[in-house]
Amino acid sequence: MAKMKIKKGDQVQVLSGKDKGKRGEVIRAIPSEGKVVVRGVALVKKAQKADQMGNNGGIVEREAAIDVSNVALIDPKTDTPTRVGYRFDESGKKVRYAKKSGEEI
Repeated sequence: MAKMKIKKGDQVQVLSGKDKGKRGEVIRAIPSEGKVVVRGVALVKKAQKADQMGNNGGIVEREAAIDVSNVALIDPKTDTPTRVGYRFDESGKKVRYAKKSGEEI
């Protein structure tokens, strides 16, 4: 499995599927499956049992994981979807950058 260029906390836009065009923050990255969970995107309804801690059961809406190839990082400078690249800064540290604007992420 290749390394994922999208990380937890990144702002992304959905490129395909029923939620195409929606934007949100990555709340969980699953590199072993090549998927991400984005806040407010790919909502599914799940039945949840009540537990002894006082939580009531019922139908709950949760975010489902979507494939990382269906999202693109939002460029911090131009506010548009962009691809991600890697380069080394002056101190020799490897950093991510937006390919459209060249801005470090």
